Amino acid sequence: MTVAETAPNRRDAGTTPSQSSQSRPDAPDVALIDVTKRFGDVVAVDRMTLDIPRSSFTSLLGPSGCGKTTTLRMIAGFEQPTEGEILLAGRPIAGVPPYHRNVNTVFQHYALFPHMDVAQNVGYGLRQKKVGRAEEQRRVDETLELVRLTGYGKRRTWELSGGQQQRVALARALVNHPTVLLLDEPLGALDLKLRKEMQLELKALQREVGITFVYVTHDQEEALTMSDVIVVMRDGRIQQSGDPAELYERPVNRFVADFIGTSNFIKASVIAADVASGKATVRTPEGLTMGGTVTASGKAPTAGDEVIVAVRPERIEVVPAATDSAAANGWTVVPGRIQQGTYLGDQTEYRVETDAVGELVARRQNAAGAGNGLGAGPGDPVLARWHEEANLILVD
Repeated sequence: MTVAETAPNRRDAGTTPSQSSQSRPDAPDVALIDVTKRFGDVVAVDRMTLDIPRSSFTSLLGPSGCGKTTTLRMIAGFEQPTEGEILLAGRPIAGVPPYHRNVNTVFQHYALFPHMDVAQNVGYGLRQKKVGRAEEQRRVDETLELVRLTGYGKRRTWELSGGQQQRVALARALVNHPTVLLLDEPLGALDLKLRKEMQLELKALQREVGITFVYVTHDQEEALTMSDVIVVMRDGRIQQSGDPAELYERPVNRFVADFIGTSNFIKASVIAADVASGKATVRTPEGLTMGGTVTASGKAPTAGDEVIVAVRPERIEVVPAATDSAAANGWTVVPGRIQQGTYLGDQTEYRVETDAVGELVARRQNAAGAGNGLGAGPGDPVLARWHEEANLILVD
């Protein structure tokens, strides 16, 4: 039996009866409506409007200072919006204290009680709610099983590994059957391998319990691995939101293209654009003509507009200069010289200096092992080539 199946009151947002009448059956678990948060003269969150769907794993992604943690704290009730409104399960929560909101938060530092054993830590919130002892024991046992810590109830928290402590913190948050689980970079204290393992476990756990997770991170790989929806933030504003594939394949501006993965950026101006197809033809200052796709809907450029063409490194092939590589229709072929080759295990990264577009970064999969590499070193002439489908034309 899962937590979701034993949580008949999970939709309770902890609001008053008058507020509950405003709830809609189809309401998102969290809705931010034109929310602004100021700290003195600093605008941490700027007119943010966002719906977080029920039972989704949504990540707030961005650099330090972009407003993602402030947003999480406002949902939790630790901060109040300066302007705007936040709804939890369709109900306004203005003025509702954190302990009356049906949300729980897991922090990077787990704040476990060292004088309590694992079961006592997990059941702490239930005891605060005056849940009966038998019911507390049942729910603690059930939740420990959920996070794969069956049999650890009598252990002291300081006897556990970092990954196990993280599971205890998750269990303590889940045992209360929250509407929304808020996670503020909870994997930041773990080593790289354990962090990757826990990413998969967290996603599997979210699917099993069916609770909405809102996850704060600055790690784009972490967000891509776990999220149903990624919200990319910068300077307190949402730059783009969508599923991982959408953000990676069609970033709407240079910031998103640079923050989600790695891109080569090429300056160009528009020769022609077709609004219906979203296709455009551009020319670089050096005279190289390329076709590509405009990523931002509703922002079709016109002839003469300055744009940026983004090309992902894995879309660029690097071949020896002697290769017969005449520019076929739809392909761009640029001569260059290897500046650096870096073996990364599953792939090799090449930095290629070109006269036509400057430095290009390309990645070649080592599908046949390192012995079947390019066979070119620093200074050797090569050709970089890619199809126009790889060209993402960024208006902003």
